[in-house]
Amino acid sequence: MNLDELRQYVDQIDEQIIQLLDQRASLALRIGSRKQGSNTAIYDATRETQILRRLAQYDTTSLPNTALASIFREILGACRSIQQPLRVAYLGPHYTFTHMAALQQFGTTSELIPSGSITEVFGAVQREQADYGVIPIENSTGGVVAETLDCFLDSHLLISGELYVPVHLCAAGGCALEEVTTLYSHPQPLAQARQWLHQNLAAVAIENVASTAVAARRASEDPRGVAITTKLAAESHELEILAESIEDEPTNRTRFFVIGSHDAEATGQDKTSTVFTTTHQAGALQAALEPLATHDINMTFIQSRPARGRLWEYVFFVDFEGHRSQPRIQQALEELGGHCPLLQVLGSYPVAE
Repeated sequence: MNLDELRQYVDQIDEQIIQLLDQRASLALRIGSRKQGSNTAIYDATRETQILRRLAQYDTTSLPNTALASIFREILGACRSIQQPLRVAYLGPHYTFTHMAALQQFGTTSELIPSGSITEVFGAVQREQADYGVIPIENSTGGVVAETLDCFLDSHLLISGELYVPVHLCAAGGCALEEVTTLYSHPQPLAQARQWLHQNLAAVAIENVASTAVAARRASEDPRGVAITTKLAAESHELEILAESIEDEPTNRTRFFVIGSHDAEATGQDKTSTVFTTTHQAGALQAALEPLATHDINMTFIQSRPARGRLWEYVFFVDFEGHRSQPRIQQALEELGGHCPLLQVLGSYPVAE
């Protein structure tokens, strides 16, 4: 076929795709009606994860699986929005990594609500100003986000999903690197780009800001300022990108939680998050964790935080593989609770790919 014939063939396929998408949307409306009739949540992390995992098994010859997943995330988001538009709070403003995570998880058709802090995200969901929230929990280089852990201690919200976003940082400003006098950055990106900063901006004054997007805005207002930010934020503020991919680890990524009023049903590949306290005596933590080993449960995350109002005592956050509906997980949680003055399950949710 010549070029015109190939394009005509593409047009025919596009028409078929539109017809099939319309059929899918019609079914989504019927599903949404059933959900509302049974008081079931519109956003079903378990079902959406199962769809994406099933699609990943297809062996497409020309379309990469990552591209296929991106396309279907938008389809899922669009079909979800015609059932009921979702309001999703996230750590803003626009163009932060949390904004990217919210777009990745909920698509462009959801109403994304920027919040000034992680605490505000929790508050928006608790006050039902948002249906869900998207918050960072840890970075593979910079470590845990302490504010997120602290917020769980004061909240009844549950984790319904997790996702990972690759972290690619750039230095952006309105002058040459040798002319920079002030560096604007959130503490996490500073930790993630230590080597590059030491080699290129070691003597520059650092001003900590709330996010990578705020860093870009502040640099745009300072003729001799530079921001450690995302490429999207730099472009949105018309900054010149002075250096790209300045993160120390090329595989650097941030883990995010989706929080809401419920967690997710089991998929067969799940995690459970908990927080607990132990008695203040030798071997208490080891005894508390013993049930996980006894029931062959793999722990994937552990972090301690100071217990409020009790000097030199701590609360522990632990993630492990499995869903709390499974008998062995239930048994382990029961035994764990026997060792702990406080035990709270923060949610079970599908493992992010």
